[in-house]
Parts: sequence; C-alpha cells; structure tokens
Amino acid sequence: MAHGSNTGPVRGLKLVTLLFALSPELLLPGAGVKLQDNGYDGLLVAINPQVPENLSLIANIKEMLTEASFYLFNATKRRVFFRTIQILIPATWTAHNYSKVKQESYEKANVIVTEQNGAHGDDPYTLQHRGCGKEGKYIHFTPNFLLNDELIAGYGSRGRVFVHEWAHLRWGVFDEYSKDKPFYLNGRNEIQVTRCSSGITGVFVCEKGLCPHEDCIISKLFREGCTFLYNSTQNATASIMFMQSLPSVVEFCNASTHNHEAPNLQNQKCSLRSTWDVIADSSDFHQSFPMHGAELPPPPTFSLMQAGDKVICLVMDVSKKMAEADRLLRLQQAAELYLMQVVEVRTLVGIVTFDSKGEIRAQLQQVNSDDDRRQLASYLPASVSTEEDANTCAGVKRGFEVLEKRNGRADGSVMILVTSGADEHISNCLLSAVSSGVTIHSIALGSSAASKLEELSHLTGGLKFFIPDKSNPNRMTEAFYRISSGTGDIFQQSLQLESMYEIVPPQQQRTNPVTVDGAVGNDTVFQVTWQTSRPPEMTVLDPSGRKYNLSDFVVNLAFRTASLRVPGTAKHGRWTYTLNNTHPSPQALEVTVASRASSLAIYPATVEAFVERDSTHFPQPVIIYANVRKGLYPILNATVVATVEPEAGDPVMLQLLDNGAGADVIKNDGIYSRYFFSFPVSGRYSLTVRVRHSPSISTLAHSVPGSHAMYVPGYIANDNIQMNAPKQPGRRGMEGQWDFSRVSAGGSFSVQAVPAGPHPDMFPPCKITDLEAAKVEDDVILSWTAPGEDFDQGQATSYEIRMSKSLRRIRDDFDKAILVNTSELDPQQAGTRETFTFSPKLVTDELEPESDGEMQENHMVYVAMRTLDHSSLKSAVSNIALVSLSTPPSSAPALSRDDLVLKGVLIAVGLITIICLIIVAAHWTLNRKKRALKKENGTKLL
Repeated sequence: MAHGSNTGPVRGLKLVTLLFALSPELLLPGAGVKLQDNGYDGLLVAINPQVPENLSLIANIKEMLTEASFYLFNATKRRVFFRTIQILIPATWTAHNYSKVKQESYEKANVIVTEQNGAHGDDPYTLQHRGCGKEGKYIHFTPNFLLNDELIAGYGSRGRVFVHEWAHLRWGVFDEYSKDKPFYLNGRNEIQVTRCSSGITGVFVCEKGLCPHEDCIISKLFREGCTFLYNSTQNATASIMFMQSLPSVVEFCNASTHNHEAPNLQNQKCSLRSTWDVIADSSDFHQSFPMHGAELPPPPTFSLMQAGDKVICLVMDVSKKMAEADRLLRLQQAAELYLMQVVEVRTLVGIVTFDSKGEIRAQLQQVNSDDDRRQLASYLPASVSTEEDANTCAGVKRGFEVLEKRNGRADGSVMILVTSGADEHISNCLLSAVSSGVTIHSIALGSSAASKLEELSHLTGGLKFFIPDKSNPNRMTEAFYRISSGTGDIFQQSLQLESMYEIVPPQQQRTNPVTVDGAVGNDTVFQVTWQTSRPPEMTVLDPSGRKYNLSDFVVNLAFRTASLRVPGTAKHGRWTYTLNNTHPSPQALEVTVASRASSLAIYPATVEAFVERDSTHFPQPVIIYANVRKGLYPILNATVVATVEPEAGDPVMLQLLDNGAGADVIKNDGIYSRYFFSFPVSGRYSLTVRVRHSPSISTLAHSVPGSHAMYVPGYIANDNIQMNAPKQPGRRGMEGQWDFSRVSAGGSFSVQAVPAGPHPDMFPPCKITDLEAAKVEDDVILSWTAPGEDFDQGQATSYEIRMSKSLRRIRDDFDKAILVNTSELDPQQAGTRETFTFSPKLVTDELEPESDGEMQENHMVYVAMRTLDHSSLKSAVSNIALVSLSTPPSSAPALSRDDLVLKGVLIAVGLITIICLIIVAAHWTLNRKKRALKKENGTKLL
C-alpha cells in the first residue's frame, strides 16, 4: 500500500499526458487551439445567448470555416489547416440533438458571434491586447455579417475574411492599411496610398468620376468627395492583411513584397517586418513543415454542442486548518452572498464538505426563489471538524457524485473548490477531473494550500484564486463574484459595484458613497460583514433621500452578515452607506454592493481582470490587464487600479493605463495594462482590480478598436467605377455624462526564484513602442511616450537615438547606425509624452555610405531609440520610425501605373488639343492672308 500511495500521483500525471497525446479532441477547451500534424484542433466558436435563433447562422459558420481552412492552407504554403471545430449553441435556442458541452463556454471561445452597435457596424475584428507575434483575445463577427450576402462585395468572401482575422488572433500580426494615414510621402518624393504590397494598383475618384490625384489632396488631406479605388483585376498576390477581398490576393506579404514605408500598424508594432516574417517565426511554424504532394487536406469536422441547465457544486474544506485566520468565517460570508445574490435563477446547486473524507450536505436543488436560496445557505458548514487532514480528492469525488446524480453525467457542470489544506495527493484525481467534463474553479486559502490545487483548474479550464490570510476579507467575496455562469449573457450576471474594507475604531463611523449607474439597478444588494458578536449600526440612503435602517437588513448572526435587498429597480444615482462601530474595540467592517442590468436595452459596464501568464520566473515581469467595456465598446478615461497581494508582505497598488505605451499595446482600446515586477517573495500572488469612472465628455468609444477587416467602397472594373453599397453603421451606444464603479477579481499567479533579501537592479526600462517621426521644414521631430527606470515606472536616465538610410542596418545592428546627439535630452517621468527635434543635415553626409546598395534617390531615413537607466540597463530597441527628407511636391507625382496612364491620357489629350488649336489658328491665319492678298491684287488691277 505504501508503494502504491507513493506512485499514485506520478501514475496519474502519466495517464493525463498519455490521454492528451492520444486524444487531441479532449485537450482542454480554453487553453487554446492545439496544432498537431498540420491541423488545428479545438477551435471554439460561440454564439451569444442574445442572438435570435437562426439555423442559417450555423450553416454559414460551417461554410465560412471550411473555405477558410483551404484558403489558409494555400496561404501558408501547405502548412496548416483547421481539422476540428466546435460550435457552441446558446441554451436559449431550441435543442436539436446537439452534443452536451463539457468544459467549453462562451467566455473561453476563440470566436464570438454577437450583436454590434456602433460606428463600425458589421466590421469583423480581432481584439489584440498583446504585442507583435503574440496571440489576441478573440475574433468577433456579427450575425448580420454571417447572414447578409450583400456584404461579401465589400469585405470579400467570409472564408478569406476569417483568415485575415485568424492571422491577427493566432500570430499577432496587424493591419497593413490605415484609416488614419491613408497616404504618405515615400522616399522617392512620391505620394503613395498606404497599402501592401505596393504593387496593388488603383486610381483616385472624385465626385464626378476619375480625376488626377492632385485634385484630391490638399495639404496632405483628402478633399471631401474623393476616394481611392483599387482595380478589381490585379497581378499582385499579396497581401491578405491588406485587402483579402481582391481575387488575386492569396498570400501574405513577405520580405520581398512588403511595403515597409507604409504608415500602418503592422510596420509600427512589428518594427517594419513583413507579416509573413512574423508568422514564419511563430511556434506553429517551428513545428509544422509543408505537407508533401498536391492533395488538399480534408474539410474540417464540426461538433455542435449546447449547454444544458446551469449546474454548480460547492466543495468546501472544513478540516482543522480552516479555523486559522478566520478562514471558515470568511468562507461562510462569501458563500452565503454567492448563494443569495450571485447564482442565477434556475441554476441547480449542490453542497459538499470534506476533511479526511467527503460529505454531501445538499443534493442538487434548483434556485427559483429567495426561499430556495435561503434553504441552500442553511446547508453551509457551521463549524470546522477536529481532523487535521484535508483529502481534496475525497471532496472532489463527492462533488462528482452530486453532479452526476441528475442524469448520470457531470458534463458542462461547474465545481467551486475551496481549501486551505496541504494535500500532496491531488494528482490522484487529475485524470478523473479532466475526463469528467466539469470545470473546476479553485480558491486557495493561505500559503499552506496544496501547490497542486491549481492543476485541477488549469486542466479543466477553470479560474484559480489565492486568498492570503492577511488580505482584505472581501477578497473571498470578490473571487465568488468572478465565477459567473460562463454563458456570456451579461444581463443575467450580478456585477460588483463596491467592495470596501476598513478597520473602524470604537464608537466611530464611516460614510461612503456608491453610484448605481443607469445601466444597473435590478436585484441590488448591500451586504455588511463584521467580526464581533453583534452588528454595527448601519444605514443606507438612496438618491432621493429615503433611508434604510438596520431593521431593513436581513441579519445572520452566526455568519456575522447583514443584507439589504433594494426592492424593484434601485434608483440611479449616488447612494450613501454609513457604518457605526458600536463595539468597544476596533473591528474590520466590510461592505459589498452588487446589482444586475436594469434592462435589456442598455449594456452595463463590465471589467475583466487577468494576467498575461499564470506563472513567471524572477526577474521576468507579469503584465496585468483590465478589459473595461460597455457591451463591446471600450470605456475611456477610467481610473483603473490593480491591487496585488503576495503570500507574505504588504499589498502593492498599481494604476493601469490605456495610453498605448509600455505594456499597453493599443491606445484607447479599453484594455488597461501595466507591468508588475515588485516581487517581495516567491509564491502565489492575488490580483483584484477596481475601476472608477467620473462624469466626462469622452467616456465611450463609439467604434470597437481592434484589427478590422477592410470594407472596400468600390472597385475599378473594365475602366468603369463600380461602387459597393455604403457600409451601414450600427446604433451608437449611450452618450452623455455618467459614472460608475466596478470591482473584479483577477485570479492568481505564481512567481518563482525570487532572491531573498535585497537584490541588484535587474529591471530595465521597457521598450518604446510608439515612436513617431515627422519632417517640419529642415528638422525632424520625434515623439514617443517616456518609459520608466524600471519597465514603465519611474524615470529613466538617458536616451540613445540612432538613424540610418538602411533598414537592415538599424534593425539588425542598431549599435552601428549613426548616433544622434541627445546630450540635452533628459527623460521625463514614465507615461509622459516626449518630443525631440534635431537637424538631419548634421549627419546626412554620414548617412550616404550606409545605403547598402539601396537606390541613392531614396530619401527615406530610419530612426530608432532605446533607453538607459541608472544601472546602465538598456531597453530593447524601439519600433522603427521612418521619415522622408524630401521636400513635399507642390503637385504630387503619380501613385501607380494606372495613375500614370490616367495622367498620360490627360497630358496627351491636352497636347492634342493644343496642336489642334495651333493647326486651326495657322489655317485661319493662312486663309486671312490669302483673302488680303486677293483683295490687294484686285485693287491693283482696277
């Protein structure tokens, strides 16, 4: 027996590994799409529950992805295709013998289908929150895009559009067109349209038809009524990231076809590298080689699945360890609020406890009323057991029994596992957890909780949380609030508006405001918790002045909680709550305020906090993100503060930014981010994000930022203008002055190899990613956002700026490029916008020998920079900015072969007209002379 117990965990891990190797379809949903033998497995497409039922939507998704698979296979030179695809049907749709979900959910989907309201209408787009070469968050399609065939004329076929977006999502490449900078001055003093490759041709079109481009450009701006249309027939085969709709386009721009001068996001974010170079450098291509032969891969296999009833089982540790640091009390308070407020109506809930063995306290019961909620809460554990051991697998096994009792299987169910035990035998139930179809969310209490606990969550696609013993007692409640149903129906979810914790001295009170904004108000609850045997005095005042007293609260003295449920829809505006500590000693008082959406017409503001990776090694930083949105639309100018709590030590507060610099990739995309590197110890770290938004003019972006597939307004076909239907914008979101507050638990992450005691500076300044260059008269003006002394925090020491006429030189050998004098340039505080002006004339002579054989008439100069800190640590080289030193032409030269033809025709017509006028004038003059001569001769004869 001893031998068996020692080898059990190892055997379990080997079985899990073997299972993954043999059955790619069982790979963890939500852990990402897996590539094996040139085929992608596990792509998850999810339809939002708010989308009306339409079976044509499923058929068109299948058609789109089948076409995309073959198009992708050819575009990647026979390297990758889609093998297995899962489509998640909403539970709100009629059942049609769909498979039942396992760990799949809307929140884990790679592709989401949901309505879109805003300026971009039906634009497919990808939300990219990370840098070049890194995976994005999701691809979004509207139902109208997938159903309306009229849109194909502007976007191209849906399969081509999907490959465009897949390259954004999977490989982290960016768009090669630019709506902000539709044209630019190249190094040969020519005005060019922003495109890739530059071999794609087209002409300018004015209100009355074709026109020379000088009639369309005024002071580097498009004249109103002008546009640029591309020829429908092209010879260029690239690029998919520019205009996938062109029939000739079947590949990505590579090093030979890439237009590195174009002012687009691909060049800015990827340091002028071509999309194919970035794709070829991905891990996908390191393990996939071109398939031999000429045969095409088989079409994708689709699995249609539908979620059933929402089923949840709470599995809670009651071993002796739970008596430490008020762990059980905090669990009771959080679990009671979860059952009374967070769990959605019609959810089935069961309860299990465990110490050395598991015990079923409540079989599955459906939540349909407050009485159902109260009954479930009565089954929560009242005390800890006398046993030291916590057998997590015994609790998990009992949880599976509860979940399977309803219909024999636990597929699609959720387990919330809470433990503080140092159980080293969790590996024994890893295999059963993976095969169960259950998503396990884990909450680790205190630093002694088993290190393997997170494996259960990781392998089943669940969230994981860590609650330090010395943390804010509300952290447990915040973790429970983050665990939603996973359906994507935000209108059903309870949103946490406030989470306050304060140690209040005796006979003193605290008064704080909280806003119930216009998008929430239904099912609003105020919950107060305390430490002593009797509750504090408490009052709540609504915006109209109505007061709620202690008598209006439901008090649970055993759990030390008091809850006020506001009847009907809570009034919108500023509420105020007051707590008075009547106890003779100081005590911690906590307040949680939560509410649901007030109507289906207005999306509520939401915040999703997360980190880039689950674990890191010192000194590698962690990037913290907060996705702040109203529906799909980014909320701008919010104050977003992350609180990170280690196992030991004080919490660290860090303001997250949406400024497009440092850790933040795209400015004003609603994803706020920052580097975190203040690691006092090795171990687990807990993350919570608080968002506050004050009334402001600029609050909601009316376009969804992201990498959009281009909608083409029209083409030139057979010398005729063929315009597509104007793109229809969606409805705009709610405008006006409004404010809100939200709280979101961001889960946990671990840090390893943190040295004990003081350690030398190992954190360099972060890479500058938004360097821009512009020529003003004879000078070049650079602008960028200042990095910090340590990544994106503090104040650096100096900048190193270099320039070259050779892209290869400055990109591959920065130290050998020409150094610009920056002796008078001192870095500002991180996040500050910097500018620097210099004269390129001072180094023009030195630049000439660097041309590396490039055309000497090319007047384009490349500029890059890096930052140094006080320890002489250097940042990575910035993005490469380029600037033309040419004098802008007063009458711009031609842009393309077609434009040359057009201008040639116009010149030829002009010359012919002039010649004709000369001939007419000469003929008229000659006749006049003849008449005069005849008249003169006649006179003489007389």
